Order: sequence, then structure tokens, then C-alpha cells
Amino acid sequence: MAEASQAITHRRVLNIAVPIVLSNATVPILGAVDTGVIGQLGLAAPIGAVGIGAIILTSIYWIFGFLRMGTSGLTSQAHGAGQTGEVAAMLTRALMIGFAAGLAVIFLQIPVFWAAFQIAPASSEVESLAQDYMRIRVWSAPAIITFYGVAGWLIALERTRAVLAIQVVTNSVNIVLDLWFVLGLDWGVEGVAWATFIAEWVGLGLGFWLCRDAFRQPAWRDWARILERKRLKLIISVNSDILLRTLMLEAIFVSFLFLGSDFGDVTLAANQVLMQFLHITAYAMDGFALAAEALIGQAMGARDRPRLRRVAIMTSQWAGVTVVVLAALFALLGGTIIDLMAKAPEVQQVARTYLIYMVLAPLAGAAAWMFDGIFIGATRSKDMRNMMAISLAVYVVSVMALVPAFGNHGLWLSLLISFVTRGITLGLRYPALERASAGR
Repeated sequence: MAEASQAITHRRVLNIAVPIVLSNATVPILGAVDTGVIGQLGLAAPIGAVGIGAIILTSIYWIFGFLRMGTSGLTSQAHGAGQTGEVAAMLTRALMIGFAAGLAVIFLQIPVFWAAFQIAPASSEVESLAQDYMRIRVWSAPAIITFYGVAGWLIALERTRAVLAIQVVTNSVNIVLDLWFVLGLDWGVEGVAWATFIAEWVGLGLGFWLCRDAFRQPAWRDWARILERKRLKLIISVNSDILLRTLMLEAIFVSFLFLGSDFGDVTLAANQVLMQFLHITAYAMDGFALAAEALIGQAMGARDRPRLRRVAIMTSQWAGVTVVVLAALFALLGGTIIDLMAKAPEVQQVARTYLIYMVLAPLAGAAAWMFDGIFIGATRSKDMRNMMAISLAVYVVSVMALVPAFGNHGLWLSLLISFVTRGITLGLRYPALERASAGR
């Protein structure tokens, strides 16, 4: 395990951040391969089935994303406090929660999938194929949700290269099996599902192996410690707050999608293209936000206020450089990126109309992204929940005021305003976080 007492340097920040950025970069590659392989069948329905099935499952699984964030914050604090036994116990708790959540998804799959298709209906052929895909993949729910906890635990200990290794191995296995099952054995949509199912369990198995040092600690199976009521109450409180915060954030993005559909198919398509710019920004910012999670948590555990402030400043400096570079790239190359993602001339034209918001988005959202990492590391989850509630309310008011007057421009402005609001409100709570780090 990394030594929490080591000096906070730019090299240390980059050692945590860069593997996460590289790991995130592999995510769209897998989706492209899945689509490309199933596309070789020459039929539209299988492509749509894999796409909608993957979106539904990903949305369900990400509800449990709190497990990664909560595990990261609590583990990094225990590591910073030198509580080796508690670090090992946190891994066991994460595994228990992950497996239980995964089994719950499997048990509830029939009503959950039915509800998903009521919200996002598809043709009977696409829905039937998607159901086949999802019925196979859902059995890896315990693996994918448990991996959230494993990833959070590894990030807390600054072992982001291990997270990158797991991502690369999982995606590589998935791609190889995609090619074999679909093109070699002609299993179609079910072949894609089986490839992902196997890859996700392989990834979790590798994660266990990379966490093997924790299993050498007797505390990983010290059930009195693991099930200690006070610690479980803290975990439930932190995770519940983060879950509510995540659901409110999702409400903003889902409503953005639905509101955009009112402006016609072309504008809706243009908005979807531009959303990819936000994904790129989030992938890049994740590295520094997660570096903040790990190092802030360690500083909180050590009750070291100067160290905490240095982490907050240093990680934010790198984030600041990143968003300025991204904004400049989007301004210079945004049109080219749009043309690569959309071939319809009318979509390209409309997307260019709103490109300015993608130039502004990294700058508007930088503080929100970084404070998220800082507050997760400090496990100030109630602040995250409350400030997100304020941001959601401001977003709703902005939509009501700006969309009728400015249409899609008003919708994009409302989204950016919610980013700025979250950054400002969390910033106002930051002094209390610092005082808590010193035990006051």
C-alpha cells in the first residue's frame, strides 16, 4: 500500500490521475467494438437491441455508483489514520454490499426490465432481442456492482494503475470473445451478451487478485469489526446521501434529454452529439477528482489541515489547466469533431450553433467536478446532497425562465448554470470541511 504520509507533489497527483484518464479512454472503444461486431450481421435490429440493452443495464448499475465513492472516501480516511485493519474491513463491507445489490438486481430483473421498456419503448423485434441480451448480462450484476467497491478501495490507496489494468484486461477479453462468439460461432446478440458477462467476471476476479494484500490481514474477516453498528450506520448515511445526490444529477441530465426532444429530431441529435464533448471533459476531469478523493481522504484521516489544503490546491491547479486546454481544443477543433460524429449536414449545422456552450462547459463545470472529489474524500456527503438539491432547484427555475424565451439556447444555459451553482455552493461549504479536518 502507498504511504499516506508521503509528500504531496505534482508527480504523486499525476501518478493517480493519469491511469484513470487512460482507463476512461478505453470505455468508448468497447462500445464501438460491440456495435461494429454486431453490425457485421447486416441487420438494424441487433444493433439497436445491443445499444438499448447496454444503456438500460448501465443506468441500473450506475444507481449503485455510490459504492465506489463511499468506499473511496471512507477507505482513504482509514488509510490516512494508519488504521490498516479498518482498510481491510472496508473492502469486505464493499464486497458484501456489491454482491447483495447485484443479487437484488437479478431477483428484480423482470419488473425492472418491464419498467425500462415502458419508459423507452422499442419495436417488438428490438425489444425481444434486447431482452435476450439483458437476461444473459444481468447475471454479471454482482460482478459489475462489486467492482465499483473494489475500484473505490484501490483508488483510495492510490493504486489507480491496478484500476487501469483491470479495465484493459476486461475490455480485451470482451473484444476477443465478441469476435469469437459473434463472427466465429454466429451467436448474434447473445454472443455479445455472453462476451460481456464473462469479461465482467474475469475483471472482478483480477480485482480480487490485485486486492490480495487485504486478504492477508485478519481484519478482512473480523466480523465483529465489519458489522460494528457505528461503522455500518456511517456507511449507510454516506452512501444514502451520495445516492440521492446522484439521482438528482441524473434528473438534470434526463430532463435535459427529454426537453431537447421538444425542439425536433435535428436539434435532439445535435444535443446528443454535443453531449459527447461533456463526456470527454468528464473523462479527463475524473483523474484529478479521484486524485483529490484519495489524498483528501488521507489528509482527513490524519487530521492534517495544511496537507488537505495543499491537496485541494494542487489537484485543482491541474484541473484548471485541463479545462482551459479542453476549452481551447473545443473552440479550435469543435467543428471537426462534430463532423466526425455526425454525417447529416443539418445536424452538423445545428450542432455548430450551440458549440459555444461546449467551449464554456469545461470552465463552468471545473469547480463542481473538483469539489465533488474533495467532498467525497472528506465524506461530506450531506453537503454534496444539499448543494445538489439547490443546484437542481436553480436548474428547474432556469429552465422555466430561459427555455420559453430562448429555446435550446436557454436549455444549454440552464445546464451550465446548474454546474456553476454546484461549484459555488460547494465552495461556500469548503471552509467547514477544512475546519472538520482539524477536528473542529
